[in-house]
Amino acid sequence: MFKNTVKTFTLLAGLGGFMVLVGSLLGPTGTIIGLVLGLVMVGSSYWMSDKLAVRAARAREVQPGELDWLRADLEALAARGNMLTPRLFISADVQPNAFATGRNEKTAVVCVTQGLLHVLDRDEVRGVVAHELAHIKHRDILIGSIAAAVATGISAIANMAMFASMFGGSNDEDRPNPIVLIMLSMLAPIAASVMQMALSRSREFEADRGGAALLGDPRPLASALAKLDATARRVPMNISPQQATAYIVNPLTGRQVSFAKMFLTHPPIEERIEQLMQMRPTSNELGI
Repeated sequence: MFKNTVKTFTLLAGLGGFMVLVGSLLGPTGTIIGLVLGLVMVGSSYWMSDKLAVRAARAREVQPGELDWLRADLEALAARGNMLTPRLFISADVQPNAFATGRNEKTAVVCVTQGLLHVLDRDEVRGVVAHELAHIKHRDILIGSIAAAVATGISAIANMAMFASMFGGSNDEDRPNPIVLIMLSMLAPIAASVMQMALSRSREFEADRGGAALLGDPRPLASALAKLDATARRVPMNISPQQATAYIVNPLTGRQVSFAKMFLTHPPIEERIEQLMQMRPTSNELGI
């Protein structure tokens, strides 16, 4: 948990510093703009990570009397992990997938898609929920949210740089070097991808192991991962690449996007399933 806290503040500092650095290339005014954008992005990514992720997924909170069986499973698994029960959200997306978000247990959210409830059986859904609870327990969901904010902010700065290269000041003294700005607009998205991929891919392996241990049996999660990956390849999801890392399986595998591979930070499903199947079932007395 301490390592994840260090990563979080490193990302926040890196985001703010990068905004100021890029803004400085646009002149004194750009430095101020970069500083303001950096502060806004840092603050919003930390305090509003749950709201931003839910909004990006176009999800809504599950109401009392709706999906009672899923809420019961979530509560039972959270109790078994000595955790607060996260709020439960659902997205209308037909691609089967799920994610967790929030900066801590008090603000945590678990979101599943309609497609997930249609494709998986109840045991497999429990495995997915346990995986997301493990993310919350490890407190690494905030890192993914901040990484998404970093990527979004860098892309915004890149667009601003491209705009400035085409419509700069009226004279050479006012106008930044257009070559530098064009290079920046091209390289900044790559930098965003590198910053996301710098986050250890072991997060998913750890969440898989933690979820299987919480459930007491690795097989439901392994089965769920196989189904989710196979279906996601056939069913696209309308989600920005910056948000893709939040999901249990990569939601972009069903999209024909030339740059999508830049944002693939999930380990191969085969490796995740193999590691899960090396675990031995313990107990699954959840009372559900």
